[in-house]
Amino acid sequence: MADEILILTFTDLQVLMGGVKNGSIVTQMTDKALGPLVRSSNEAGSLRQKHLKPTTYETMSETRDKVTTEKFRVKRRLGLLSSVSLIVGNIIGSGIFISPRNVLAKTRSVGLCLVTWALCGVISMCAALVYAELGTLIPKSGAEHAYFLKTYGSFVSFLYVWCQAFVTMPGSMTVKALTLSEYLSEVIFDECGQSMYMKKIIATTAIYIKDLPLLLTVSVAITNCISVRLTARVQIFFTFVKLMGLVVIIVGGIWWMSTGQFGSLVTGFDGTTNNVQDFALAVYSGLWAYDGWGGLNSVTEEIKNPKRNLPLGIVISVLLVTAVYLLVNVSYLSVLTKSEFLSSLAVGVTWAEQVIGPAVILIPIVVICSVYGSSNGSNFTSSRLLFQAAREGHMPELCSYIHVHSLIPLPSVLLLTTLSLIYMIPAEISGLMNLLNFIGWLFYGMAMIAVIILRWKMKDTKRVIKVPLVIPVLVLLICVYLVVTPFIQDPKVEFLYALAILGLGAVVYVPMVHFKVRMPGMVSLAHMGQCLLDVVPTHLVKDDEL
Repeated sequence: MADEILILTFTDLQVLMGGVKNGSIVTQMTDKALGPLVRSSNEAGSLRQKHLKPTTYETMSETRDKVTTEKFRVKRRLGLLSSVSLIVGNIIGSGIFISPRNVLAKTRSVGLCLVTWALCGVISMCAALVYAELGTLIPKSGAEHAYFLKTYGSFVSFLYVWCQAFVTMPGSMTVKALTLSEYLSEVIFDECGQSMYMKKIIATTAIYIKDLPLLLTVSVAITNCISVRLTARVQIFFTFVKLMGLVVIIVGGIWWMSTGQFGSLVTGFDGTTNNVQDFALAVYSGLWAYDGWGGLNSVTEEIKNPKRNLPLGIVISVLLVTAVYLLVNVSYLSVLTKSEFLSSLAVGVTWAEQVIGPAVILIPIVVICSVYGSSNGSNFTSSRLLFQAAREGHMPELCSYIHVHSLIPLPSVLLLTTLSLIYMIPAEISGLMNLLNFIGWLFYGMAMIAVIILRWKMKDTKRVIKVPLVIPVLVLLICVYLVVTPFIQDPKVEFLYALAILGLGAVVYVPMVHFKVRMPGMVSLAHMGQCLLDVVPTHLVKDDEL
């Protein structure tokens, strides 16, 4: 039977889905979208008479709890292959193309450089195993936000999502776009023709094309706005392409060494730094390339059989990435001298010019695929974090809405896009990396403390994975070292920015979250968002439903 079209006022939407306050705007929704909620306009009228109350925020939330059904909640559609592709695609992005130069510059020797890459892989694996325990213990989307809320309460979880929403997520996407522009500029322009302004124009165009789905047809954001299944398939494809590209680099290095040429590998540990701060900054850069191993925890509610696929996906992904990163760096170092390595702004292009000559254009293509795939995965996981935080009242309510047909948190995707474009204006890669790493490892340390506390607070809860206590303690000590050492020995302005952002978040928390003060215009924004984006509130998953 054909879908019956209902004409609903905002009062009807309030009754049916806890939408918004009184309004005269009329919207259309199909019976398919509303599911079993209502079958006819007569039923809509009877529901209106039954549930209608004076409209306040309290009655709005109460009504939503009564009538929102399973129809409007995210679905479990990610299997093991999709999970592995999401993590690998999320990790392998811009990092492997910009971090090698920074790691070698700080360690000052090839031997310590390779040791640093292996150490970063071990650190990432240990931290990822702790996250696997947290993700199976608290199987909610939102990752650290959900864990901090359970462990520390509302204040710390708000500070986390505040930093993620306004610093880490858009900043990370900006770094990826700037890396892409760096490689494209290296191929398109000669050395005299490159300029930071031109690179920012290219990077801004890259973000614009990727993340503004309402304006362009080929983009990361439009993929994320269509369906989870399409996003997963795109992620699998680009993960495969970028891995094949890195395999070309690895095989090229093996062939080069087979001719008896070993580049800077023969220098070993010559010139190794003895500066503790430099080593910490080298680890910073290496861990930036590995960042993304916790992304799957942000979409736990969308994983099939998460108690199996979450930990298995994390372990497979981190092992694979560690092996690839080590082999790629060996390939780079087998071809380039230390001076060539350190003077190159695009190490992959410099390597390709010597090994594959005219086919050098393949490297920017690999970078494009890496950045696109990583941005696709980041957009997918980051938007779910904002979505989950908004459901807890830590972000604007509109961010907790999902599209009525695709069940995608569309407002969150668009918010991330806007912030990324803003970050492009003052962006500079090394400064952004310092800022993002400082904030990132500060909260990773908080997560390590959380798993220790939860061993006591949830001691009777059955755990699918229970890592030895020494692992979170060890990762915590590393986090303290990474956060404290650079800040004490040579405090950079980016670290002060991080503290200022945390302080501002604390100031915002008191009126907006603790006292629940509503900013003027937020209700109108919710009205407008529902009309323009065709989004609705969602069912908030309770602990006993997990």
